[in-house]
Amino acid sequence: MISFVGAGPGAPDLITLRGAHRLARAEVVVWASSLVPEALLAHCREGVEVHDSATMTLEDVVGVYAARGEETPVVRLHSGDPSLYGAVAEQLDWCLAHERSWEIVPGVSAVSAAAAAVGRELTVPGVSQSLVLTRLPGRTAGSMPAGEGVAAFAPHRATMAVFLSGARPDELQRDLLAGYPASTPAAIVVRATWPDEQVAPTTVGRVADDLRAIGATMTVLVLVGDALAGGPAPRRTHLYEPSFTTSYRLRSAPGSTEGRASGRRR
Repeated sequence: MISFVGAGPGAPDLITLRGAHRLARAEVVVWASSLVPEALLAHCREGVEVHDSATMTLEDVVGVYAARGEETPVVRLHSGDPSLYGAVAEQLDWCLAHERSWEIVPGVSAVSAAAAAVGRELTVPGVSQSLVLTRLPGRTAGSMPAGEGVAAFAPHRATMAVFLSGARPDELQRDLLAGYPASTPAAIVVRATWPDEQVAPTTVGRVADDLRAIGATMTVLVLVGDALAGGPAPRRTHLYEPSFTTSYRLRSAPGSTEGRASGRRR
């Protein structure tokens, strides 16, 4: 079995229980030292065979899989969650073509970790109810479909999380200004949950200068949108309004305690 495991954003205790279990029983682990802290390998057994994919091609990686039998537990440890910029699709194609069993173990995304570091909800009622995850094209522009990218999504002015773009600060700011006002709140989060995490509040109009001042080009996530603004939320969530009914809660008068108590598990 080949397990594609999301390592989470960096902190070793933010991997899922399932992910830690897969690492603990793995005989072979392929991981990227440039993206995943070595501390994650503390979940592995002694004597595990470890390959660093930072210097490997896809052919090198699947060569490791091919050299092991179906009965060997193999973990491919991906940063964050494998479904986001994880380069997992072509590995799944190999597994299917070679009739190898596989699974995906999801992980905590850097987006969640960055939002926690900033201390903001990304979908604030009345401000933003959508979250766009994207990146600049850069050297891998051939992977970017037409009509996508920062400049294409910016006019929607939803909350945006921009991956893999810290090395091109001027291009990022230019594309954000295609839709967001320069005063729009933003936050630069570098190596979220790592011991040397950096969080820099900024605005769309200052994001290029602040990125240059920080100097980081890898493991950088930029959050953008009015949901990042400080101060109280402009409105409450409808779901928890006393006058809003759900299949679990009937309408109650303001201040009523009806429906607040729940049974204690024994």
